[in-house]
Amino acid sequence: MQPFRAISLKLFSVMVFITMISLIKATADTVPPGQAVFFRSAFAIPVICGWLMLRGELRTGLRAISPLGHLWRGLIGTTAMGLMFASLAYLPLPEVTALSYAAPLLTVIFAAVLLGERLRLFRITAVGLGLIGVLVVLEPRLTMLSSGQFEPEAAFGAGLVLLAAGFIALAQTHIRKLVQTEHPAAIAFYFSLTSTIAALLTAPFGWAALSQQTALLLIAAGVLGGVGQICLTLSFRYAPVTVVAPFDYASMLFALLIGYFVFAEVPSLQMLIGATIVIAAGVLIIWREAQLGLERGKARALKTPHG
Repeated sequence: MQPFRAISLKLFSVMVFITMISLIKATADTVPPGQAVFFRSAFAIPVICGWLMLRGELRTGLRAISPLGHLWRGLIGTTAMGLMFASLAYLPLPEVTALSYAAPLLTVIFAAVLLGERLRLFRITAVGLGLIGVLVVLEPRLTMLSSGQFEPEAAFGAGLVLLAAGFIALAQTHIRKLVQTEHPAAIAFYFSLTSTIAALLTAPFGWAALSQQTALLLIAAGVLGGVGQICLTLSFRYAPVTVVAPFDYASMLFALLIGYFVFAEVPSLQMLIGATIVIAAGVLIIWREAQLGLERGKARALKTPHG
């Protein structure tokens, strides 16, 4: 076990993914979500394939034992990604990040319903606590109690993030079954391939003409997505899930910094309190699953924050 290397890789992957999301957000006002998904997925494929070639694993890494399983994972993840990217046009980056933390909570519920995992009081309580935190973050967007006025666009954006979190949770639940037969590289590759094709089908609905700068931002987002996926996968090779997974929540720190210095977004105290509650619940769930011997390393190694 090499915990320092594992944590370093994990933190780097988190930073890379937040940077990627920030690039998508910078183009969100002019670029449709489907077009953003295409660039994010298509330009990740050469990175993933190049990494597999360097490791001499291209043939074994891309072998698909369950093609239909890859298709479903791809379609679910593509939907999650599109919803998440769409929300960036309506909400500040830290708020999108905080609401997306609902995904691990929903994964616990879906795993119980779809995979038959037993839920005991501790995890039920942790999920309930996390959902309370989500409501704390969400309340200003759905009522007039805090701001004195209802903002329909922000409420719509919040709804998009929560839908995305639901699809991310479904994808993660599906991955837990898929890793039993499939190579992690195959899951990452076929997800990118499926989402590229699915996103391309949205072109007739009105893709934007891109300036050189916007195109470069989107290409960079795709390359970063591939790099982040590789670093995320590697991090779980050097330390167990209980060491690595809690650092998922470092994304809030990076989101706050980028939101403030790049997009001039100042988070509210209520949003920070709600995010803290959700993070605490997520860490408790990770700890409890380790205590119960529920191995999540392979599945978490493929869990990107957007699908």
